[in-house]
Amino acid sequence: MTALDRTRPPVRPAGTRPRRVAGATARRRAGALLSAALLLATGLLAAGPAAAREGARDGAAAAPAGTVVPVQTTGPADKRFNLVLLGDGYTAAELPRFRADVAEHLNVLWSVEPFASYRSYINVWAVETPSPESGVDCDPGLDAPRRNTPLGMAFWGDCDPGSVQRLLTVNTRAADALADLVPGTSAANRQIVALAHSDTYGGAGGTHATASGGNALSALITPHELGHSLGGLQDEYDYYARGVPGGTYQDGEPGSVHHTLLTERQMREQRAKWWRWLDEPSESGGTVGRYEGGLYSTRGVWRPSRHSMMKTLGYAFDQVEREVMVRAVSAKVNLVQGHTPNTAPIGTDRTVWVETLHPVGGALDVVWRLDGRKLPTHGSRTVDLRGLRPSPGTHTLTATVTDPTPFVRDPAVRRSAALTRTVTWTVDTRATTPREPVAAAFTGHTDTGTPVGARATVYADTTHPADRRLAVHWRLDGRAPATTGNDRDLDLAALRLRPGTHTLTARIAGTGRELRWTVDATPARAAYRVSKPLRTVHRPGRPVEYVYDGPFTLGLTARDDQAGPVVRQFRVDGDGWYTYYGWPTDADAPFRFTPGGTEVDGLVYGKLGTPRVVPWDDAAPEYGTHRIEYRTVDPAGNTGPARSFLVTLVPPKTP
Repeated sequence: MTALDRTRPPVRPAGTRPRRVAGATARRRAGALLSAALLLATGLLAAGPAAAREGARDGAAAAPAGTVVPVQTTGPADKRFNLVLLGDGYTAAELPRFRADVAEHLNVLWSVEPFASYRSYINVWAVETPSPESGVDCDPGLDAPRRNTPLGMAFWGDCDPGSVQRLLTVNTRAADALADLVPGTSAANRQIVALAHSDTYGGAGGTHATASGGNALSALITPHELGHSLGGLQDEYDYYARGVPGGTYQDGEPGSVHHTLLTERQMREQRAKWWRWLDEPSESGGTVGRYEGGLYSTRGVWRPSRHSMMKTLGYAFDQVEREVMVRAVSAKVNLVQGHTPNTAPIGTDRTVWVETLHPVGGALDVVWRLDGRKLPTHGSRTVDLRGLRPSPGTHTLTATVTDPTPFVRDPAVRRSAALTRTVTWTVDTRATTPREPVAAAFTGHTDTGTPVGARATVYADTTHPADRRLAVHWRLDGRAPATTGNDRDLDLAALRLRPGTHTLTARIAGTGRELRWTVDATPARAAYRVSKPLRTVHRPGRPVEYVYDGPFTLGLTARDDQAGPVVRQFRVDGDGWYTYYGWPTDADAPFRFTPGGTEVDGLVYGKLGTPRVVPWDDAAPEYGTHRIEYRTVDPAGNTGPARSFLVTLVPPKTP
């Protein structure tokens, strides 16, 4: 279940595969074919008919007019990772559809870790460009008419008969020109995702990721593509062309962090690959271990989990991939957003401060040291040197900011600049600080315009007078919650809020300056509907049970007391949570379970029991009773409680 069956860099057309030839010759020929296809698909190959068509089409390479719409602003663009969403084939009258598609993509993205915990590191921009005509080229077939659109998006790899339908390309120069309209962004700090006004399944990954805006699976493409583009993760498919087994892996130990030839014992002995995560429950279902298949090979190479975001759209990143993505997202920003100037010695007659980023998933740690000795500041972002009374002379003051996230176990990742930053000052007891009046004011804070979730970390930064430390006092429903020396962040998860709506305030002590948030502690409610069973069984103390002797359908709906799309999820027999999207061919149709699964475009969906992804997976029906759980993730980030029902699959009666 993939947007495209691809590798990096940066795009390859799905459904095609270089013909296998013996030995190195095969690899050279395959590499040459793939490289040409990659460059052609992304507009980087100067020659060739497809590139010529792309460059000449109705001024597609010229900078189109667009309106930049801030969708989520968490800080200055030059200090954030910027996700730039472009639309193509949406007429002026259809721009509301583009906005709805953007909202759907983002709500799914924010339900996926680590984006859920680090969404505060990300600005999101939509560039609205009304299209003269509705739709995109060659959709759904090569005989479909060409459309006049600003980004020249096209299925079939820019309408190439030798390509595949789901390869959705974009004019890269036009996309860059639109993205350049967003002030402060550049190729180094942004990711472009171009959405086509289409319900046809398709997309591509790389520097310019693409996806169809309205297909049932479209919103699941974006986090998968960010796995490629941002994290350098590889596909875990055991095929290259859909419906064709990938054969045996024949190369050496993969450079990919989530593929290996090593056994579990060798990983532990060598402390290699994902040895730190072995035997733990996988975030994507099952146990982290060693599962055969990946890198487009069916045999001879292994991955950490049975399924994950990089193998099957709809599941989470497993721990191995998530750790990579935490580092990748964090590397796009600086944990230290500002600090007392350190270009000259500072005196002991003042306060010194640092400002940090503020992950939604938990506050960063700040440790102060004077001449290497840890100061008892309890995580405060400000230290008052006046109370330290160091000996006369010069001293070294440091503030080390670290992300303590449990998503990272590799010490090298923890020590990297992505997750640890240190600021150093020279302190000279002879220096004096000029007194300049600084008014008490808030300088940055969690958005007060939308509700925050019950497990969010909320923050409030202030100005920094040199002669005093400004204290922030928090109140939840009028009462002061317990806080530490870091009064700039409040972790709501630690407060275990009861369901309902709460009021949170932050006030600068001794002033009338106050911020106010609505805390949404009520998750959205999900409801299910199944097709008519053979019979329904009610037993005391057990969930309701439905009995089937063949296919059945599951529909999930959700209701929330706040605005915005709600993500619905389900899982079978305790496997990984799977994002509900309807059915691959129809977002409004229910999900269909069958004893052996249903093949759609070379992939298999809805096998009851152990999931089956490709036609060569085990199709044996698993008769008996299965537990299906379902839940929601609302726009505030609240995850609803899991509810369940039972399904018993019995063999059909033979005549």
